[in-house]
Amino acid sequence: MIDLGPHAVFIIAAYAGVTLAVAALIFWTLFDARRTASKTAALEARGIRRRSAGPAA
Repeated sequence: MIDLGPHAVFIIAAYAGVTLAVAALIFWTLFDARRTASKTAALEARGIRRRSAGPAA
């Protein structure tokens, strides 16, 4: 193991905090993407389309 010196606790806590923060951001992004996709699918099922999609054929 690498000798981290007298600041080992701080260094380990900083790495743990960053790891938790990145994991939380990844989880939130995946959750939000699924939620947005389901809302979009529900709107499209009701016949509401995006303006950029053009006229319905």
